[in-house]
Amino acid sequence: MSMAGVSKSLWLFGLGVLVGLPAGAQAPAGSTPVGGARVPGVLEQREIRAQLAPRRYTTLAAEIGAKVQRLPVVEGGSFRQGQLLVQFDCSLPQAQLNKAQAGVDATEKAWAANQRLAELNSVGKVELDISHAEWNKAKAEVAANRSVLAKCQITAPYAGRVAEQKIREQQYAQPGQALLDILDDSALELEFLVPSRWLNWLRQGSEFQVQIDETGKAYPAKVQRLAARVDPVSQSIKVNAVIHGRFPELIAGMSGQVMLKPPVPQ
Repeated sequence: MSMAGVSKSLWLFGLGVLVGLPAGAQAPAGSTPVGGARVPGVLEQREIRAQLAPRRYTTLAAEIGAKVQRLPVVEGGSFRQGQLLVQFDCSLPQAQLNKAQAGVDATEKAWAANQRLAELNSVGKVELDISHAEWNKAKAEVAANRSVLAKCQITAPYAGRVAEQKIREQQYAQPGQALLDILDDSALELEFLVPSRWLNWLRQGSEFQVQIDETGKAYPAKVQRLAARVDPVSQSIKVNAVIHGRFPELIAGMSGQVMLKPPVPQ
């Protein structure tokens, strides 16, 4: 038999398998056999896995070049919103601010003196305007130095924990260098995929259980939101859920099995 004949025979055999499945054979994922009963898709038959992730996380970086003086919160430690996390040695910016402030005082006195002389017609308008401009320039330098000095401290944008410390005390940090990885563990989230046909019963607020491998326990969870679109290739949709309650033994990075199944038809 020629190769073309073999290919045609294999195609016809495959078509026959799809039309009438032999005993013991499985239907393709998501298909419906001739009898009308739907066979669960591949995604519905396999275990749904998810990993715990923090609600918010970020990397704090240096905005100025300076030596790290203090790191009050150790790696793994907890902190409050607004608490000091990094303190730089800013003796030089402080001295520059003091110098700029002295310049403000001097130029302010010069402008005030020229104003009195102008009232006596003893100074020209150009000199008066220049002295005023010098005063404004000195005030701008003070504002710039205060802005630099404000970057000598990094405070926590929200309450959470230090996930990783990327620098040590007495090390010099370059502008833009990563210093700390922090995360908000007040609520741990889950992200996983489910079959898109579950959209006919899965809703925001749906409750289920998740079995965490590291603890060997099941925890209550609640669907927080569904993705905005379905993946047409896998016919799945991404689900975001949150652990319902506060459990100190749970930390970000743990994983487990999502105990979520479609309701049994009545």
